[in-house]
Amino acid sequence: MEEVTSLNPDAAWPSVSVVMPVRNEAKHILAGVDAVLDQEYEGDIDIWIAVAPSDDETEQIVEELAQENPKVHPVRNDAGVTPAGLNAAISASSGEVVVRVDGHVKLCDGYISRAVETMVRTGAANVGGRQVATGVTGFEKAVAAVMMSVVGSGGADYRVGESEKAVDTVFLGVFDRRAGDEVGWFDESLIRNQDYELNIRLRASGGLVWFDPDLFVEYQPRSSLRAVARQYFDYGFFKAKVLKLHKSSMKFRQIIPPIAMLGLALSLIVGTWFEPAFLISFAYFMALFFGVRGSARSRFRALLIAPVMHFSWSVGLLNGLVKRRGPNPDR
Repeated sequence: MEEVTSLNPDAAWPSVSVVMPVRNEAKHILAGVDAVLDQEYEGDIDIWIAVAPSDDETEQIVEELAQENPKVHPVRNDAGVTPAGLNAAISASSGEVVVRVDGHVKLCDGYISRAVETMVRTGAANVGGRQVATGVTGFEKAVAAVMMSVVGSGGADYRVGESEKAVDTVFLGVFDRRAGDEVGWFDESLIRNQDYELNIRLRASGGLVWFDPDLFVEYQPRSSLRAVARQYFDYGFFKAKVLKLHKSSMKFRQIIPPIAMLGLALSLIVGTWFEPAFLISFAYFMALFFGVRGSARSRFRALLIAPVMHFSWSVGLLNGLVKRRGPNPDR
């Protein structure tokens, strides 16, 4: 396959199409769209919102936004899943640069300009920055604290990275359209991890995936332990699907949760007759408590939240390795 070419650094600011898949995002979509419209960008920019069938007022809100602002365009996503919505919005749009935004995130000021500048400077096929988890409730803040720690993220650059560099994946992404067209955009069979899988193909084609820590996106975590468990089960399940497609894509940080859960289980079992084995469990929970930044309350909550994340991801991964079909978390 030919190497993906980069944007011309001597050309004018490239046109930008922001693509946003949404479903049941009535509470967050206005803030998300406003954050895009408030971006200062010297080139042309438009927003394409792929609306899946929703149980709230999301569809009505998007229609009203489109009527109020000619830059906003609704796109039908009858399939109802994220990758299908992304592909529909990308197909409907024409910007030279494609910016992925989700309905429950908020871009930092200057996000698009900085990302395009970085893309032109580095020749990257995809540029992304930090996912900054923020919460409103005490529980959400505790989930955010775990997500933003090494013990919760495994050291993923898009969560804890501090230096600009080439990486395996980034959060969301700002894409050179030609690079995406070259490899074929999002795999619609992957309800989760479709971004990671696309980045694998971009890198395999010669494209550069670039992390810039000066870019960041605010993300609101799930608001209940059950929702967190479901989310991380889905992440693990679809990670297994990506592994089946790209067997060499497993990273060391991703095998730590299953190892930790196995060690924890053995510690609790063996410890019933050999008490020193309990030290493994003690070390695990101490690593969680001191590895998470935040208030004492968030740290204590992390002692429950982090094991649920690790266990759910591990079970999802094992489930995905043995099953052909899985959950549809977008529905």
